[in-house]
Amino acid sequence: MKTVVTPATTAELIDAVRSAPRVLAFGAGTKPRLSQVDDDVLGISTVKLSSLVEYEPDEYTFTALAGTPLRDLAAVLAEKRQYLPFDPPLAAAGATLGGTVAAGLSGPGRLRYGGVRDFILGVRFIDGSGRSLRLGGKVVKNAAGFDLPKFLVGSLGRLGVITELTFKVFPRPASTLTLRLPVSDPQQAVTLFEALGSGRWEVEAADLPPSADAVYVRLAGPEGTLPLIARELLELGSGHTLEPAVATAFWDHLQAQTWRAPGNSLHKLALRPREAPALVQQVATMGGQVHLSSAGSLAWVALPVDSEAGR
Repeated sequence: MKTVVTPATTAELIDAVRSAPRVLAFGAGTKPRLSQVDDDVLGISTVKLSSLVEYEPDEYTFTALAGTPLRDLAAVLAEKRQYLPFDPPLAAAGATLGGTVAAGLSGPGRLRYGGVRDFILGVRFIDGSGRSLRLGGKVVKNAAGFDLPKFLVGSLGRLGVITELTFKVFPRPASTLTLRLPVSDPQQAVTLFEALGSGRWEVEAADLPPSADAVYVRLAGPEGTLPLIARELLELGSGHTLEPAVATAFWDHLQAQTWRAPGNSLHKLALRPREAPALVQQVATMGGQVHLSSAGSLAWVALPVDSEAGR
């Protein structure tokens, strides 16, 4: 796209949608490959549609405009010890709420709590003819009609321009703890993932970073119980507990996706854990990297853009 407009009001947004035969909406542009389209497509950035419209801490819900940065929302929620537990990625890079929904992206926390689609309650968007439509509601116990807001999750701006979103949130855990469990290869990591999935621990996250030398397991809950759970998990391997600052830096590193080599394209793949070892081996032969998330049921694959596989 050659031309990009940044409407500051809903009225300006409607005018922008009606002004061109082909338009594509995006947020802050933290995922540029998702908006690579022909030059005759008008780009509409929602970054100026940014504010917290309504926040009900006692109801664990908030409504915000689509261009609101995730890091700003996280700061407001933290004041009430609440958060979005699906770990939306690229928050530190400036990712917006609407862009996260349109891209359908979630982070390591989706293993225990579900992805972005499980937290969206309502949405307002502008369709291709410039009509403002509302789907869903603003309360958790809303059972009126079909659950259509989820239809826009992962839509990449092709179904309409998201202008406003209502989300439910969770109380922030009193304590978290991260374990590093060394593994010799991806197959051993998958065996560990299967043990975690069939156990009673309800871990919050279980990921294998591109180094593929250890599985990182995050626990969340009352402070007094986590060391007891950790002791049981450490019996699965000769691992150790990370210092809080090291653990925070590790998970931030994964969410920011700074692990991939500069210039590599990033691809999200859903898979079965038993398929993961072959995937890791195949990507390695292509000069790429793999980050296994959600106990091996999701893979982030980084490939050189100038390679056949990257293209």
